[in-house]
Amino acid sequence: MTDHTSPLSARVTVPAQLPLPTHVDIALWRPATPADIDAIWELEKAIGRADHPNYVLEREEVGEVFAFSFVDVGTDTLVALDADGGMVAHGLVLLQVGQETLVKSNLTGGVLPTMRGRGIGRALLNWQVARGRQQLATSHKALPGWICTSCDERAPQNGRLYEAAGLVCARYFLSLDRMLADPIREVVVGDGIRLAGYTAELSNAVHAARDTAFMDHWSSQPLPDESWNAYVTGRSFVDELSFVAFGTEPDGSEHVVGFIMSSVNEEDWAAAGYRSSYIGLVGVLSGWRGRHIAQALLAAQLAASRAAGHERATLDVDAASPTGALDLYTGMGFFATNRELAYVLAF
Repeated sequence: MTDHTSPLSARVTVPAQLPLPTHVDIALWRPATPADIDAIWELEKAIGRADHPNYVLEREEVGEVFAFSFVDVGTDTLVALDADGGMVAHGLVLLQVGQETLVKSNLTGGVLPTMRGRGIGRALLNWQVARGRQQLATSHKALPGWICTSCDERAPQNGRLYEAAGLVCARYFLSLDRMLADPIREVVVGDGIRLAGYTAELSNAVHAARDTAFMDHWSSQPLPDESWNAYVTGRSFVDELSFVAFGTEPDGSEHVVGFIMSSVNEEDWAAAGYRSSYIGLVGVLSGWRGRHIAQALLAAQLAASRAAGHERATLDVDAASPTGALDLYTGMGFFATNRELAYVLAF
């Protein structure tokens, strides 16, 4: 078992300088720049068509990386160009800012499907893992340190690549769908609880509730304000499909005790074959669980999504969530469609 009584800076050793990868098919490896946003997005769409055809990364998600103050694009990003200047691979290594119980470095990116099988992905991943080790080594906190990534089960070659680099499959996340043509169960909450639509004025309160409610979720840490604000002000986030539960305390004060946050990406619809909304967050404060708040929030979202003309609502859930979330969702009519595998290299 790893000793977490010493700081990560003492447990993780890395070279001060990180050399760029080399590969016969790559003419240039370099950090990404804002001028690369469209090329990275096109590359991500090609990767998505091969690995997870029912959803695509949004251009906005690519671009926001270059605006976050906690991302150093000069050291945390890498793109690979062929002899014609075309982008064939990209990678991001993102050190999570909120670090209460865990210091985590997340790896994302990939290789153009037509260029796979040549060792480019291995070269990129080796660089990413080395950069992740550098990030962890900057921390003086006596906490677990993780280098993390994930892949869809429909892309098993990615899992094999991660395992070859020393990462271990540590968790499964299920993708769930709910047919909106099916009846939506009416849910009644108890006295002292009321539901309301989400509004921008509630952003800070819901953010705080999210960070508190998710602290017993696997690997979850507080979200920095920049990440939260990018989410709730993003193009795909939909206020009308998001709801908040308020609870009244014995002294009469009222505060946010639950929430459901949703988005709509119409670019997913053609590939998926149906119109849908995506439920990105569902949470209830631990002291308020067991009062049907989550079911009521889900029922409100499903009804609103149906009224908006959607055919399905979708979400992702930790298959081993200690909160019983999977049973909650299946009880509300959701069924599994895919699995996402989370991989970890722990220090």
